[in-house]
Amino acid sequence: MITKSELYDIIPGIETVCIFNNNNKQNACGYHTYDWLGGFGAEEIINEKVGSVFEKLKTVYNNSWWMGCLGYDLKNEIEKLESNNTDGTHFPDIIFFKPIVVLAETNGVLEFLKGDETQLRQLYHTPTAQNLETQNIQLQDRTSKETYLQNFEKIKQHIIDGDIYEINYCMEFYAENIYINPFATWQKLNANSPTPFAGYLAHKSMHLLGASPERFLKKEKQQLIAQPIKGTIPRGKDAIEDEQFKQQLYYNEKERSENVMIVDLMRNDLAKSSIAGSVHVEELFGIYTFEKLHQMISTVTATVNPDSYGDKINIYDIIKNAFPMGSMTGCPKIRAMQLIEKYEDSKRGFFSGALGYITPEANFDFNVVIRSMIYNAENKYLSFHAGSAITYEADGLSEYEECLLKTQSIRNTLNIL
Repeated sequence: MITKSELYDIIPGIETVCIFNNNNKQNACGYHTYDWLGGFGAEEIINEKVGSVFEKLKTVYNNSWWMGCLGYDLKNEIEKLESNNTDGTHFPDIIFFKPIVVLAETNGVLEFLKGDETQLRQLYHTPTAQNLETQNIQLQDRTSKETYLQNFEKIKQHIIDGDIYEINYCMEFYAENIYINPFATWQKLNANSPTPFAGYLAHKSMHLLGASPERFLKKEKQQLIAQPIKGTIPRGKDAIEDEQFKQQLYYNEKERSENVMIVDLMRNDLAKSSIAGSVHVEELFGIYTFEKLHQMISTVTATVNPDSYGDKINIYDIIKNAFPMGSMTGCPKIRAMQLIEKYEDSKRGFFSGALGYITPEANFDFNVVIRSMIYNAENKYLSFHAGSAITYEADGLSEYEECLLKTQSIRNTLNIL
């Protein structure tokens, strides 16, 4: 049986790969089916721009494994929206594939769920020699601090005027003409910031290096589980200050108001696919600790409506009904997405999309693509975004600093101070 170490040695030589790793953080958010899951090679792949992606997804499922990323801009298929901002990565809006080999780890034991070791090794092709060291990276911000604060005030006025109650406003950091070793960099990021929804996606020159702490949506038999994050505070310098910060976050009225608005939005989204009265908030304002910060996470569950599900399985409508996730858009969702397009300076692409997998039993689990790097090895463009929720109580400078805090693990990984 192949070992994890041997597997990681051959992954850079496999053209299409998708990995999910909960980093043994079962207690951080719970509900994990696998500790680690990987898909290798592609029997079929959907790799295209917005158009009729969701309709195409419905035609290919056929009770089989599928893995990959749904980009944020698939919103344009769901609502009358556009995405015209700067796009440096030049990725498609979806990379979703049917793997040839699926390998899972549970309780320290690796097991082939599809295919075998011979097929896995046949997917390997010797990669071009790669220097494991990342070169010196000159990071640029697409949105200057001055522009961010100016846009913050304009967004705040929309809240005062009643256009929206809350919005997730984000900005991009990027580097051009740089080289990184994608898989080695993801391993380093995962060591620096082990999160329960870490993931890696590679297809040819396109790479997603993810350290997400947030689940978007999981389906296990008839149960749906969403775990939106809203509320952030740094770690303390010692155990006493750490506990003080956790209490400070828990009782912060601004953070609570953000969280409950997104919980209500998610309740509404899940209700579209669920039995009436089955949507429940299992936990509200849970405080969870990660390497660099504490987060406020709530858990919402529901039971899939058999009338819309039944024999004609249509799991993609369940995903579509909640996509994109409320924690990365705002409330009301459509108006928030319109203002995101107006005030943000770059196309989100895979950022604030969803990386996940679907099983032959029609179960699925998708994260929220945050705290993640996007890298195009062909044009040598590296990008990552960060954002925060803006409400009436928000302060512009504090929100800007929160965005920087959320990039700390990525900057450390790239040796950027």
